[in-house]
Amino acid sequence: MIPEIVKEILKKDGIVAIATLGPDGPHLVNTWNSYVRISEDGRLLIPAGFMHRTEANVAVNPEVLITLGSSKVQGLRGAGTGFLIRGKAVFVKSGPDFDLLKSKFEWVRATLAVTPDSFTQTL
Repeated sequence: MIPEIVKEILKKDGIVAIATLGPDGPHLVNTWNSYVRISEDGRLLIPAGFMHRTEANVAVNPEVLITLGSSKVQGLRGAGTGFLIRGKAVFVKSGPDFDLLKSKFEWVRATLAVTPDSFTQTL
């Protein structure tokens, strides 16, 4: 289950970092909080325009680390909060998860669907 504070962060300005690990080592990409959607079953749905190396890494190792945050949401010690999310990812190129993001972002070539395993508040 996605914590309410994470849902609040996703409604605010901020950046999301997605880390994968592949044969060539770690790789990091970014997207915007406002691009991320939450599926009915609690997965994070992230539009992928490029993310080719991320996709190749996920095909070999589905484990991802995601950080996200916003200075506009109250954190542990004041204004601003962030989270580290650990989960498993898959790239989806057809079906409801893909169609949802394609209807919002015409440039989408795939949906990065992440099933979270844990959420750790870092700020």
